[in-house]
Amino acid sequence: MRRYWARLAAAALAVATLAGCGLGGGGSPDGGSTAVGGEVKGKVSLQTWALKPKFTDYLQGVIHAFEKEHPGVQVEWLDQPGDGYAEKVISQAAAGTLPDVVNLPPDFALPLVKRDMLLDVAGADPKLAEEYVAGGVDAYRFAGHPGTYGYPWYLNTDVNYWNGDLLTRYGLDPRKPPTTLDELITQARTVKERSGGTVHLMSRKPGLGDLADAGVPLMSADGRGFTFNTPEAAALLDRYRDAFKEGLLPQDVLTDKYAGNAKLFTSGAAAWTTGGGNFITGLATDNPSLAPKAVPSPAMGTPPLYVQGLSVARSSPNKAAAVALARWVTNAENQAAFAHLTSIFPSTRASAQDPYFSRSDGTNAGDAKVIAFTSLAKARVLQPVQVDGAMSDIVNQQIALAISGGTTSRQALDTAVARCNQLLKG
Repeated sequence: MRRYWARLAAAALAVATLAGCGLGGGGSPDGGSTAVGGEVKGKVSLQTWALKPKFTDYLQGVIHAFEKEHPGVQVEWLDQPGDGYAEKVISQAAAGTLPDVVNLPPDFALPLVKRDMLLDVAGADPKLAEEYVAGGVDAYRFAGHPGTYGYPWYLNTDVNYWNGDLLTRYGLDPRKPPTTLDELITQARTVKERSGGTVHLMSRKPGLGDLADAGVPLMSADGRGFTFNTPEAAALLDRYRDAFKEGLLPQDVLTDKYAGNAKLFTSGAAAWTTGGGNFITGLATDNPSLAPKAVPSPAMGTPPLYVQGLSVARSSPNKAAAVALARWVTNAENQAAFAHLTSIFPSTRASAQDPYFSRSDGTNAGDAKVIAFTSLAKARVLQPVQVDGAMSDIVNQQIALAISGGTTSRQALDTAVARCNQLLKG
């Protein structure tokens, strides 16, 4: 996950105006200690993650427009390098120097929420849930911590990409790609048989996101324990185990030699991969002859949501200005301008009316962009933000063990849950 955030931030490298003053004076469920009101004025700091120098002009323009709208506000812009950002934020929090407004993906925000260091922005801004896509808002709500602790900023999700040439060669219709796991397995069997096993349609093992998409509750409602060792989860792993045994997945999909489904797709060894809405743009560089043949389609099930957001420090001395600034940077107009500069999507509901995102230019890359954007309305963060790198390793190891037949699916899930719960308790 950390690698993903780094890539998303690197991609970044790569108006709903708050009229005048008077933010909503709502308070948090903890008795109103985070209530925000009064004039939008004073000095506020804004910390971003690796936006300089590529987007310096863009963000300075956003800041200058905000200061013009609110003459009583002075914004100090801080930008941190991509590497070590999480550690930087933690050190700032420990030192009491957390900026007023700070770019935090949900998994970076959660440790600060646990320490009561972030403002419940939904309490300060009652229109938050109305104006941003549901999945983005939900990403900043954490089990056991009532409130919403960030404005969703730029988003991304996954789209399915199919090798149209290969599907046609093996008697399948690229205009009717699989939309369910059942269909994927059926077509994978066809590809395997007709290619002599040289090409695979299934090219990755399942993860927690697949369990969540299957309706398996990954965590308890209070966020204190993992719960994904269910019969339904075991049944899903059993299906992948059987598919692996049948040769429908590459043999190295369970090993360290696994190159990843995107690389297998790019090399022509796999006829399916998932990727962001701009995947074909990169494919045109890596394999120019394949790019025109890639056929995009919506993700199977619930699309995964990848979120960046802006949170407000609970310690900010100018909360009204900080909340106004977070809303300003993430409003529809400013996010649209940002999206035109790089390959991200805005998190505001109003953006659905923007033809730049909602209409294809007729190319497969344009189709993919529209599919990705329209998917955001129902996309969700599928993996709990509590899952850290060590937990991911445990889950991946146990799932690989189950699919290889080294243990039963239920035993693998029981082991993964027990070990992850130990880590969760610290």
